[in-house]
Amino acid sequence: MIRLATLFSGIGAVEQALKVMNIHYEIKFACDNGERELPIEKKYIEKEIKDLSHKEKKEYIDKLYLQTGKENLMQKSYMLNYDINADNFYQDVRFLDGNIYKNKIDLLVGGSPCQSFSVNGKRGGFEDTRGTLFYEYARIINEVQPKVFIFENVKGMLTHDNGNTWNIIKNTFEQLNYKIYIKHDKSGKESPILNAMDYGIPQNRQRIFVVGINKKEKIKKEFNFPEKIKLNSKVSDYLDKKVDAKYYLGQKGFEFVTTHPSRAQVGCDIMRCQKANQQFNWNGDFIFEDFDKIKDNEKILKKAYVGMWNNRRGVIRKITPRECLRLMGFKDDFIIDINDQNMYRQSGNSIVVNVLIALINEIISTGIWEEL
Repeated sequence: MIRLATLFSGIGAVEQALKVMNIHYEIKFACDNGERELPIEKKYIEKEIKDLSHKEKKEYIDKLYLQTGKENLMQKSYMLNYDINADNFYQDVRFLDGNIYKNKIDLLVGGSPCQSFSVNGKRGGFEDTRGTLFYEYARIINEVQPKVFIFENVKGMLTHDNGNTWNIIKNTFEQLNYKIYIKHDKSGKESPILNAMDYGIPQNRQRIFVVGINKKEKIKKEFNFPEKIKLNSKVSDYLDKKVDAKYYLGQKGFEFVTTHPSRAQVGCDIMRCQKANQQFNWNGDFIFEDFDKIKDNEKILKKAYVGMWNNRRGVIRKITPRECLRLMGFKDDFIIDINDQNMYRQSGNSIVVNVLIALINEIISTGIWEEL
């Protein structure tokens, strides 16, 4: 059984991956603040919790977030779908003590928001990341000492702050006593980006992935990044045949998405990268349906504008939250119990399940989890 931990846990992409792979796992802890912020400085909170027990610290932080009056919708989705005790779901990575989980985690997965770090003429490492959430990510790895970690982030991290951010992140990982794996191309040039469309999902989603294997662990062979596979599906394969009328666009929306290619695209076989604001203000991918398909549906005809697109007469609709989840690799048994806007955000902020499956298969091949 894989002992799993996640930071910036989102809606549980790695949990979905392990489920699809029929790998038994136990969630030791998860952590996500649900895009909420505390109106109190970190140093003040640290002073207040300094002498508290682990349980008391968690209760204190939970209470602070409760007082914001904002529900952690990420936690709501996560706990509806996975087997985890509320005592093991943390609201804020900054106040999570990883030491109580030391040597108890087989796989730790997550990313962190991209922020500028202070270089100050140094090589770049822990000191340069203080005050950032990446520092907390690296700190937890250092405290927990998982057998393996997977780090995921947006491709913009490579060029962020003229490349200083990426260099400091790499240098920080190197200080963790882990063998760090970053993908290179055939010429040996660093190429750390994996694209979802290369691993079975018709979405042009490019993300950085770093894999770390604890140097204390024995492996039979080195980790290799998964080879690309041929894409045999397209967006239309993930769509429902019948969709509620509320997802169809009126005249203003129809005209916008058919004339603003930098903001929206219609009827493509491979969707653009899902984003947190997808489908709102007519951003993202949209579906065209010929008029004959909906001509007898009074609800759709009442809501939708019938227009011309590519010499075809029909209507245009949003991609539904369920369809967005499918296009992230999530199965239909994933429970949705929040409104559309928040589900779009949660889907767009997740990791593509199929990419994680490919990475986990390669991790398994190293033999590091053979005794589990």
